[in-house]
Amino acid sequence: MDNNPYTAPATDTQLPAESAAKLTPNEILFGFKGRISRSSYWAYSIVTMLAFYAIVFVTSLVFGSESLAASIIALVCYLPVLWITIAIQAKRWHDRDKSAWWVLIAFVPVVGALWAFIENGCLKGTDGPNNFGQDPL
Repeated sequence: MDNNPYTAPATDTQLPAESAAKLTPNEILFGFKGRISRSSYWAYSIVTMLAFYAIVFVTSLVFGSESLAASIIALVCYLPVLWITIAIQAKRWHDRDKSAWWVLIAFVPVVGALWAFIENGCLKGTDGPNNFGQDPL
């Protein structure tokens, strides 16, 4: 043991064991921890949007597109979709080794949404483990 107070502390490069585990669909859709690949990002995003639009379409057929009931059902369905979208995007930002706060870049007019699309949907995640877990691939 070194008694030198100026020596850098020993670092543990091992990530916790739970970060190496694959995420379940529930964790991907509703949690904000971990990393997902581009293919998972696209698959979960597309399925979520298609399910939402199917519910809105069926609701508007049943109640009429101008009815208050259809609007309320669409709003109630949109809230979990918003949560799922943010959760999926947060994990994709983690795969790029960036904080989930980068989700807020979408609020920057014009360039924010484009930046989020390119970072999350087009660019490869970091190779190997990063600050947010093991490589999902």
